[in-house]
Amino acid sequence: MIKTLNINNTHYEIEVDSLDIPLLWVLRDFVGLMGTKYGCGSALCGACTVHINGHAVRACTTPLSQALNNKITTVEGLSPDNSHPVQRAWLEEDVPQCGFCQSGQIMSAAALLNNNPHPTDDEITAAMSGNLCRCGSYPQIFNAVKRASELINDKP
Repeated sequence: MIKTLNINNTHYEIEVDSLDIPLLWVLRDFVGLMGTKYGCGSALCGACTVHINGHAVRACTTPLSQALNNKITTVEGLSPDNSHPVQRAWLEEDVPQCGFCQSGQIMSAAALLNNNPHPTDDEITAAMSGNLCRCGSYPQIFNAVKRASELINDKP
């Protein structure tokens, strides 16, 4: 069956045998967007985080059926030039280490700040707690989320 998906404001027609296929495989194998990573396959690590209608979801366990007729955003869709406040903050705070978790971390932070541009420290910690970082860059990640909030709110 052929289905149309709105991914990063572009419509893609894909041919699938089942609507139960995880969104992660559609993004990577059918559409060719490699920014969303496979980590655990059980929605426990956050590496596969994308947005559906602005809300963070784990693409490894989200079936294609739940993504149909919705707006899907991947890390590639945040901005074409890394100008999104979260991406800018990530670079300013020197967050990237190995890079494996980064797209999921960035997408979780962007969803938080989209829904709450003035999060408290506890809200940042709670929102980011489902994302694992093999390199232990948690302090830099936390600082980057705070910095992105400042950038969004036009604070120096």
